[in-house]
Amino acid sequence: MASHEGLAALGVEGASAAAHALSLPAEAYGNDPRLEVMWAMKAYNHAEVYFNLISAVEPKFLKLTKVDDQLYSSFRETFKELDVKQLKEGDLKSDEAKERWRPFCNQFEGIVEDFNYGTLLRLDCEKDYSEENTIFATRVQFFAVEIARNREGYNDAVFRSKRSKS
Repeated sequence: MASHEGLAALGVEGASAAAHALSLPAEAYGNDPRLEVMWAMKAYNHAEVYFNLISAVEPKFLKLTKVDDQLYSSFRETFKELDVKQLKEGDLKSDEAKERWRPFCNQFEGIVEDFNYGTLLRLDCEKDYSEENTIFATRVQFFAVEIARNREGYNDAVFRSKRSKS
């Protein structure tokens, strides 16, 4: 991820206005394109920070939430067969997948902060974020998949790749 602007490009006043706008309830807005841009920037910034983190710190040592153990055990109990190394869009977006994900995600309401916020998730965990390798997911889906990738060693490829280039 090579963007060096992100929210910083908005300046102090713009970033403050964006933060305020993002804190308002969804009912306060229609389909405001400015809000969509702010959400996209926030999601991109989150993705960039996370990718930099797994590039710099051995992923198995990362703790992403206060409830990583609960998230991981519930995730693997519900999605035993899910290949987190190489996700397919249907793993999250098909009607069948949505029926399985909905109760999983909802159990973390009030437990995981912003559990249903939109977040970017890599499909192939050995690659960077790109248009072809990114899917929109909820924050709790992101945490569940990335905690599994970290604990199961799949994100090690990113860490090793970035370490070998330095």
